[in-house]
Amino acid sequence: MNPGFDPEEIAQLKRECKAERLNFTYVEDEFEEDEEENNEHAHVQFVGYYKEKEVIYDALIYTLRLHHSTLVYDAALERLKKEIPNYISQDERPENYKISPEQEEEAEILLTEFIEEIEENEEITVREHIEIDDQFEYGIGLEVGLNKTEINEKTINDFIIRFNAGRIQLDATLYSFTGSEEQD
Repeated sequence: MNPGFDPEEIAQLKRECKAERLNFTYVEDEFEEDEEENNEHAHVQFVGYYKEKEVIYDALIYTLRLHHSTLVYDAALERLKKEIPNYISQDERPENYKISPEQEEEAEILLTEFIEEIEENEEITVREHIEIDDQFEYGIGLEVGLNKTEINEKTINDFIIRFNAGRIQLDATLYSFTGSEEQD
């Protein structure tokens, strides 16, 4: 049985939310970056209803800008792998992976060019969305992309209130972003 449907787990989450004075709790991710830096996404859990049963929702909520830059990076990486088939991105490298500094630099330059090209041509667009995963291992999984400049407590709180009331209205507009709008 999925523990996210367990009344005891749900009661425990409600107690935690009450203690935090919020309608959700943050999930501590083991790979979480510096908390100060993270204002474009949040991993939270909250109690809601699914098919008329109380359930824990495990939600990843992020800005459309972050979603867009992730998709652009992935697309640029695919193009790079066509140019340099043996290239493995830094976050996917096994410990024994060897690459010369020259190859690394060439790959980074190409990757940057592909990213700029994809952004310039507006090849990738994103819109607000909610993906529901009812096969999630803990409760119901949600992936939520919102057209917000940052994901903060108010944004999360407002989303949960509207989501649980069945009053979510997603913006269907397609958006594209360029990296020049952000600082390194």
